[in-house]
Amino acid sequence: MIIYIHGFGSSGEANKAKLLRAHFHEKGIRFIAPSLPTIPDLAIHTLDELIESYLANETVYLMGSSLGGYYALYLSDKYHLKAVLINPAINAPETLDRAIGHGVNYYDNSAYEWNASHVEMLESYEIEEPNLKNLFVLLQKGDEVLDYEEAFDVLEGAKMIVEEGGTHSFEGLERHFEAIQRFFGVALKV
Repeated sequence: MIIYIHGFGSSGEANKAKLLRAHFHEKGIRFIAPSLPTIPDLAIHTLDELIESYLANETVYLMGSSLGGYYALYLSDKYHLKAVLINPAINAPETLDRAIGHGVNYYDNSAYEWNASHVEMLESYEIEEPNLKNLFVLLQKGDEVLDYEEAFDVLEGAKMIVEEGGTHSFEGLERHFEAIQRFFGVALKV
């Protein structure tokens, strides 16, 4: 089972989630991309329950983009799971401290409040020494939201692809689908 964790203000119906869902379903690989609450503790508790329910019967792999990459890093460490991090918000508390106020969900334009207590929640999910052998990091230098060098520096030693140009959304992700499957050890359906 691959669990994809979306980024801040996004959903399990965002373009990247849809692209991944279509690919993995076509290959016969179990995949979900839940839409998570904006409140960090609620998002993590939801993901904990999903992971624990699936782990009873199958191997679980994580993928996360931006804030989802931050969550995936934490959960990878907690459960000793392999994770693919796509332009991860490696310093999420600092990054999202700048987002305090009212936000708008990209999926349906619904409003939510992001406040200091949410940033404090994020701080409790920081990982001091990530297990680099369980991580595959995809970075694009053209990320207009995050400085790719922050993730590069913290996660140096992990399997990593760093590309020139690109965007925060990670352009051309589909070029790496087979490498992601190889990293997870998930065979292509024949």
